[in-house]
Amino acid sequence: MTSHNAETQQATGPLAGVRVIEMGSFIAGPFCGQLLADLGADVIKIEPPGRGDAMRQWGAAQKDGKTLWWHVIARNKRSLTLDLRQPEGQAVVKELLSQADMMVENFRPGTLERWGLSPATLQEANPGLIIARVSGFGQTGPWSNRTGFGAIAEAMAGLRHLGGFPDRPPVRAGLSVGDSLAGMFTCIGLLAALHERRHTGKGQIVDVGITDAILAISESVLAEYSATGVIRERTGTSLPRIAPSNIYPVANDGWILIAANGDAIFQRLATAMGRPDLCDDPRFSSHRARGEHQAEIDEIISAWTVGQTETELLALMEELGIPAGPICNAADIHKNPHFRARGAVVDVPTRDFGDLTMQGVVPRLSRTPGAIRWEGPSLGQHSTEILTSLGYGQKEIETLQAKGTI
Repeated sequence: MTSHNAETQQATGPLAGVRVIEMGSFIAGPFCGQLLADLGADVIKIEPPGRGDAMRQWGAAQKDGKTLWWHVIARNKRSLTLDLRQPEGQAVVKELLSQADMMVENFRPGTLERWGLSPATLQEANPGLIIARVSGFGQTGPWSNRTGFGAIAEAMAGLRHLGGFPDRPPVRAGLSVGDSLAGMFTCIGLLAALHERRHTGKGQIVDVGITDAILAISESVLAEYSATGVIRERTGTSLPRIAPSNIYPVANDGWILIAANGDAIFQRLATAMGRPDLCDDPRFSSHRARGEHQAEIDEIISAWTVGQTETELLALMEELGIPAGPICNAADIHKNPHFRARGAVVDVPTRDFGDLTMQGVVPRLSRTPGAIRWEGPSLGQHSTEILTSLGYGQKEIETLQAKGTI
């Protein structure tokens, strides 16, 4: 798919020619940068000299003491080490931003201003610069100066309240959902601002709080409370009043998810179970009735599925047009032929691990698709290249190195 010197290849995605300066660390801002880089943007990632982005160390599992997550979130990017606390580092980044289309930062609000890098200052030098600011609670409001990691935002914006079972403490999803949502909404904002700039020539500020992003996908939770006073609660594996739609046990201690809540689909499921009488039972004869008797219908279905294998059930559900699927882990996804055929799962050559499997580029564009052109950069890999392009000579670069600026 790619080669080890693929970073020399010309980007051909829909954002080819767009330059993005990524500042900050952890997940929300860098994930936005990943999305833009996947679509062809030239993303220059600024990292602290010596230690780099914290994501170089993160991941639930590592190999030979090295991170695997970095090669996903930093793919297609270039790395410039720069101490933004030093005046010399601030001068370099100002030069970079004077020639850039976008900037993404996820520092605590007020940090850029302390460094003399306020949006007003940057846009005075480059009126077309689009600045994305990602933080826990946004740039305005009484909580704006709070330290806000994604986990805190998930709790305060209501996501954690809904995760898990009603008789147990709230649980996390197993992924950094809040951070990733914030990165996605930031990407949407940047692309909208880029489109608007075509007409005005002017940049603007994209302000995304992680709490904002979580609230944006909260369905009708707030509206339900506003109109009825009902607070949606944790419901475990099921959707309230949507039945049958749940996970059901299969032989050999596995699980299968079946979503047969539509009336016609439920009729097909009842027939498959050898229980067509369920469709005439007033408890299960309509969508609303099944919702009222959710636990009862789930118990009946579970008693049927547990005596069959996952393979048998999936084949039967497919034959009858009943939506169903297995509960997949990473090993299942790794070998899934559908994901491989679509490029949703790909193998990327890396220096340290050989071919490394990771998720592909989303969304898929028919004429100008994005691509994974190279693995994440080593720390400061492109510092000299980028500084040289700004007009810095070798002696100037060596001076910056001696001061610890780069």
